[in-house]
Amino acid sequence: MATADFMLEGRSFAGFPLLLSNDGWPLEPAQSFLWHALITHGGIESKLTWEAYGRRLYDYFAFLSANELTWNEGLKPHGLSVVARYRDWSLGELGLNPSTVNKRLNLVVRFYDWCKHQGHITHLPFGIRNVRTPLHQGFLAHVDRSNGVISKPTVLARERKTSIKFLIKEQVRECLGVKLDPSHALLFNLMVRTGMRSCEARTFPLTYVFNPRTRRGLTPGQMIRINLEPADMHIKYGKPRSVDVPWSLMEDMWTYSLHKREVRRQRTGQAPAALVLTELGTEFSKGAVVDAMKAIEKKVGFPVRAHMLRHTYGTYTLSALRKSTVFQGEPLLYVRDRMGHSDVQTTAIYLHLINQLDAQIVLAHEDEMDMLFAHGGDPIAMRR
Repeated sequence: MATADFMLEGRSFAGFPLLLSNDGWPLEPAQSFLWHALITHGGIESKLTWEAYGRRLYDYFAFLSANELTWNEGLKPHGLSVVARYRDWSLGELGLNPSTVNKRLNLVVRFYDWCKHQGHITHLPFGIRNVRTPLHQGFLAHVDRSNGVISKPTVLARERKTSIKFLIKEQVRECLGVKLDPSHALLFNLMVRTGMRSCEARTFPLTYVFNPRTRRGLTPGQMIRINLEPADMHIKYGKPRSVDVPWSLMEDMWTYSLHKREVRRQRTGQAPAALVLTELGTEFSKGAVVDAMKAIEKKVGFPVRAHMLRHTYGTYTLSALRKSTVFQGEPLLYVRDRMGHSDVQTTAIYLHLINQLDAQIVLAHEDEMDMLFAHGGDPIAMRR
């Protein structure tokens, strides 16, 4: 990854992925493609996306190098191409999930498409086929321009249809009822009660926390609107958004910041920007959050993952809003904005899930979502 010294036109591109060949020079045309995909064409400023793109292309070219293969080999049957061999190696020897492999392959496909348009190659090392898909109905019908047909590269792995995994209300209560490390408990609450991603919960700033009882205009039990800024924390896509924090959670964060966090901070003598700290007094890494969820899972005896907590929030929140008689907005758009989805079709997975589930399972998530709309429509909120 580039350091802060990587400057162009007065702008620093610290964190931009650098792919280097064995001689130390940029690995072309892969490096130019990354610049095109992330800066020139895509305009993607999220450092997390930069890292993900860099790692995916690095993984592909590392495979080629280890097997003495060239990315622009001569014409071969698609099933024997270097891309197909990479897919088979990822699925076979590495045992990766097909959806994980396809995330990597989709970027590799984009790389080859770009190379062909740039004249670096004359043919693609994979075929293209048309696939029929169901037409969207109802609310999403106006955004569907596919006419039921989309093109897919034949090199993609066949994915098994998997159901969205989330915690039912009783499981959430069980997690909250066992004795947890205070930082683990706070991470759990931030994700399951506000819909934050793992990277957002672990970098949630201390400066966003306050004692709600000292703020004028706030009423105990209400939701508190908090603006998330990419300059303060990690946010996917690098776009500001807002979340609604329950009053009780803000109180818990305030108490944690005064006591548990301070004890941990003193162990390093430093002043981390993030609210939640590890036992050693440092900010949580991605791996440390995974370990925290495993620690909770060990105590309750059922799977607990960070993405499950977001799915839990999305499912229960959307269900509650659809049943609300006072909410005047569009529930799907509200959940989209709170969860930071770039496309409402991503949020619609919860709509499809709710329609398929037993009504006894999809209940309002405790009483908080009911409180959210108990005062005539929009959430009671405040700007920090």
